[in-house]
Amino acid sequence: LSQMQVATRSESKKLIKMKRITKNGALVTDGGEKCDPQKDCICLDGHPIAYQEYHYLMLHKPAGCVTATEDRRDKTVMDYLPDNLRRGLSPVGRLDKDTEGLLLITDDGALNHSLLAPGRHVPKTYYARIHGIVTEADITAFKNGLDIGEKKMTAPATLKILHIAENEQTSEILVTITEGKFHQVKRMFERIGCPVTFLKRVEFGFLNLDGLPTGEVRELSSEEVEKLQSY
Repeated sequence: LSQMQVATRSESKKLIKMKRITKNGALVTDGGEKCDPQKDCICLDGHPIAYQEYHYLMLHKPAGCVTATEDRRDKTVMDYLPDNLRRGLSPVGRLDKDTEGLLLITDDGALNHSLLAPGRHVPKTYYARIHGIVTEADITAFKNGLDIGEKKMTAPATLKILHIAENEQTSEILVTITEGKFHQVKRMFERIGCPVTFLKRVEFGFLNLDGLPTGEVRELSSEEVEKLQSY
């Protein structure tokens, strides 16, 4: 009951005393009673509580909130999750406060660590509006790697120019990176003298927002989870 975030452990004990919990149709009277979540049917007020070991969520993060589990000053990404899905979950990586887009949130620590491991090279694609004219030479520079003040050059990145407005001196682009250095996309464009004015992550691995409204969250399907685990 606690792991499925139906109730806390202390609340679950109260539910048992109130005779509201059954196992395979029989009333549960002892909170320490063992059960096999894959075989036993646990019910609250007659309603089955399906067991799920881990939760995997996709959030369309809005600008203005921080990627953290809690913050004393700012709204966090966790505030956009249903109350019963907040305990034990944490974001996979981070998006800057002013950056929008796709953010995964899970309580599967092993997968979280795996997706962020440098050797995995999970691609992440961003849409950005840039102050300045992005050129073919910049595409080559991104492909070859840039010096953004780290010990190593950035890994090869794919830069695609979507639109150039020469009269406004602005560009719209898509960039795909396989790393997650601090403020990486912004620092890469600063390196070529074209600061980012708007940034949104539109893809993480094979996943994309697919019309998910800003501020909304959805659970990943079992097929999507399996694909993520294959990285």
